Amino acid sequence: MNALRNSVQLIGNLGNDPEIVNLESGTKLAKFTIATSDSYKNAQGEKVEDTQWHNIVAWGKTAEIAENFLVKGKQVAVEGKLMHRSYETKEGEKRYITEIKCNELLMLGK
Repeated sequence: MNALRNSVQLIGNLGNDPEIVNLESGTKLAKFTIATSDSYKNAQGEKVEDTQWHNIVAWGKTAEIAENFLVKGKQVAVEGKLMHRSYETKEGEKRYITEIKCNELLMLGK
């Protein structure tokens, strides 16, 4: 069961081209979002589409793959772990971010 701790697997479509950051250390960082969709029928029998957006961060070789091959709309499978962090804006407001640190990336479909 230890392998199941903090493990996330998603299949979705990229909402934008990856944002690439080259750090001074030479490490590469890729940030992108993917959308996952689900549908169900509500009490009135109408089909309702529910789309959730997920922030993804990838480091190193995985970031290089994202930079070279991922484009907006591409379907991907992501495996990683859920991360929570916070920061303070210039105005002093505290902001919270939930993102997935990508360990594995698989390109699917078109």
